[in-house]
Amino acid sequence: MAPGNALVPQLTGACSGTTVRRYAFDVPARTESVSLARRRSRDMLKGWGHHEELHETASLVISELVTNAVVHTAGDHILCELTDLHRALRIAVRDLGCGSAGPRLCYSDDEEERGRGLLLVDAVSSAWGSHDAPYGPGRIVWAELAHGGPGQAGRPC
Repeated sequence: MAPGNALVPQLTGACSGTTVRRYAFDVPARTESVSLARRRSRDMLKGWGHHEELHETASLVISELVTNAVVHTAGDHILCELTDLHRALRIAVRDLGCGSAGPRLCYSDDEEERGRGLLLVDAVSSAWGSHDAPYGPGRIVWAELAHGGPGQAGRPC
């Protein structure tokens, strides 16, 4: 996915004159890709000048969203996007559709260890949601992490 192609509509409310930064990438739809997505996101946040606490929270969210997409997609890759606004970081992950087996109707013995990802995302995010992709197959799950901006600690517009 080329930078600038949004997975989700741009948020409103950015201060006038504020640059919105976006970073989009795709990873193979494999469990090994979770760490790759985490590394790419962390490197971009460091480059944007964000503090370590945001790196840690974003790493958790990207891990959970990419893991969720790997489990539920029939496609061969997953699209990820970071959108850095003045006071929020939006993370969006798009899978390419439901797996061929359909919804899981029965649960394994490790059920307690599964299904907590979105609860974690909800706990650390200022907002999150999901919707069908606006074009083609798939679903987009997104989360926002409120922050004061790099070196701005809550400075108003």
